[in-house]
Amino acid sequence: MAKIKIMSDGLANKIAAGEVVEKTMNVVKELVENSIDASSSRIEIELIDAGVKEIKVRDDGKGMGREDATLAFSRHATSKLIDIEDLFNIESLGFRGEALPSIAAVSKIELITSNEKEGTKIHINGGEILDISSSDLGKGTSIIVKDLFYNTPVRLKYLKNLYIELAAITEYINKMALAYPAIQFSLTNNGKNILKTTGDRDLLKVIYHIYGVETAKKMIEICGENDDYYISGYISYPEVARSNRNAITTLVNGRVIKNNRLNKVITDAYHTYIPKEKYPIIILNIDVDPILVDINIHPTKMDIKFSKFDELEKLLTTEIVEKLEKLLLIPNVSVRDSKTVEEVNINAQLSDIETELENSQVEKKADTTYEEMILDFEVQENTKDEGDLPVRIKKMTPKGIVYSTYIIAENEDGMYIIDQHAAAERINYEKVLKEITKENPIILDLLVPVKIELPSNEYLILKQKFEVLTRLGFAIEEFGFNTILIRSHPNWIKEGYEEEDIKRVIDIMICNEKFNLDKFVWRISATQACRMSIKANDYINYEDQVYLLDSLRECENPFTCPHGRPTIITYTKYDLEKLFKRTMD
Repeated sequence: MAKIKIMSDGLANKIAAGEVVEKTMNVVKELVENSIDASSSRIEIELIDAGVKEIKVRDDGKGMGREDATLAFSRHATSKLIDIEDLFNIESLGFRGEALPSIAAVSKIELITSNEKEGTKIHINGGEILDISSSDLGKGTSIIVKDLFYNTPVRLKYLKNLYIELAAITEYINKMALAYPAIQFSLTNNGKNILKTTGDRDLLKVIYHIYGVETAKKMIEICGENDDYYISGYISYPEVARSNRNAITTLVNGRVIKNNRLNKVITDAYHTYIPKEKYPIIILNIDVDPILVDINIHPTKMDIKFSKFDELEKLLTTEIVEKLEKLLLIPNVSVRDSKTVEEVNINAQLSDIETELENSQVEKKADTTYEEMILDFEVQENTKDEGDLPVRIKKMTPKGIVYSTYIIAENEDGMYIIDQHAAAERINYEKVLKEITKENPIILDLLVPVKIELPSNEYLILKQKFEVLTRLGFAIEEFGFNTILIRSHPNWIKEGYEEEDIKRVIDIMICNEKFNLDKFVWRISATQACRMSIKANDYINYEDQVYLLDSLRECENPFTCPHGRPTIITYTKYDLEKLFKRTMD
C-alpha cells in the first residue's frame, strides 16, 4: 500500500494556519486587508479580550454574493489572481487565497455580507460550513471570529498575554490608518475606544491622533521622485527619536512592509542627527510599478524585494538629508501643563492598559479639540545673515557656565544651554571631515616610521584597502611578513598621538567586514574630533565661549555632535515667562 496520501482540506488548512495565523494580530491583519481590497471607506474592528475571545471586522465595502462568499473559505480561492502573469503585477493587499480558510480552520466564524443584490450569512466551525442563509441587504461585510485556536489547544497556550496581543493589533491598525488616511478606522477592545480616525485624507491628523499634538508639530512633509519611484509622507525632527524602530512606517503601493534594508537607509539618513540606537518617526509612502517589487517572499506578505534599490536609496537619502539641512533643530524645552500617555508598562494587566488608553484620549481632548484642530504647523527653516550667508542659529551672547560644562547664552528669541564638549566635537568633526575628504590632503612626514604587525587574516583584509589609505594621505609600504610601515600621514592626525591614531585607523578598517568608505570617514572624523575637543569640566574663558558659539553657528549642522547628541537646547522667552507666572493662559 502506498505510504504517500493526499491530505484532507481540513488538515491542509490547519497546517497553513500555522504559517498564516500565529497570533490575533494576524487574523485582524488578514480581515482588514480584505476590507481595504473591497474599497471600503469605513472599517470597524471590535475585540473581546484582545481578540482571543472574539474579533469582529465590519466594513462598508463591495460585499459578496452567495457563491463568492461560500468559495472564499476554500483553499487558494481568490478573486485577485487569475494566471501566473498576475503574480508579477499585484496591486491588492491579499492574493494567495490562504487567509480565510486558515482562520476558519482554527476558529468559529460568522460571516454576513451583501453586494446590495444578495445578502448571505454563513456559519463555520473548525473549517466546516454548518449553514448558509439569507441576510439583510446592507452593503458591506461583517465577519466575526470567535474562540481562536479552540481546536488547537497547544497553539492557544502559546498566545502571548492579552496586553501583548492588544499592543500588536493596535500597532498594526495604527500603521494601516497612516497608510490609508482616506479610510475611517475604528478600533475598540471590550467596548473601550483605542483609535478612531476621521477618514478625511489628512495624514497629519492621523499622526496627531496616534502620536499626540507635540509630535505632530515636529513632523516635516517630504516628497520626491525619480524615473522609478515616487515617495511622500512625513519625517520627524531628530529630537522626537524613539528607542525602537516601531515608529518607522513604510508603505509600498499602500502595503505596510518591514524591510531591514529600507529601514537602514532611512536611519542612515539621520546619521549624526540622532544617537546610535535611536530611531526617527517616519511615515513613508513609496509608489512604484508593481513589476519592480516582489511581495511574494513571506507568508505574512510583510517583507518585500526591490528592483533598482540603489535608485530608491539615492532618492530617500537626498530628500531626507535636504529636509533636515533646512530645519532649525534646537530642541525647545517647552513648558506643558499635562502629558499624554504614549507608552505603558508591558507587564501591566489588560484592565490597567485600557484605563491608560482611555485616560490618554481624555487628556488629548483636554489639550485640544480634535475636530477643530488645524494641523498646519510652520516649519522653521534657515535664516539668512548679511551677505546672504546661511545661518541656522542667530548670534548668541554667552552669560556664564554652570557645572563647568554648560554655557548659558541668550539672544532676542530666548535662553540657550550649550554643551561645550558636544559643541566643540561638532566644530572639530566638520573640520576633520573637510580635511579627510580633500582630493589633495596635506601630508606630514614621520621622523620615525610607524611599524605595524598583523595576524595573517587581518593583514589580508587590510591589503585590499591599501588604495583607500593612500587616497587618505598615508604613505604605506609592505615590510616583511604581515608587516607594514607608515612613513607619512595626513595633517588631521593629532600631533603627539601619531602612532596611536594611525593604529586606530587601521583597526577600524580591519573590523568593518563590509567596508563602507563613507561610514569609515565618519567614524574616523568623529573619533578624531572627540580627541581634539575640550571636555566637560575643562575651563574656558569668555573669549573662548564667544569663539565656540560663533564657530558652532557656522557649522553645517550645529544642532548635534557627530554621535547625534544635542549640542544646544533652548527655553523661549515665552516659556521662561510662563515658568515664572509672568504670563497666564
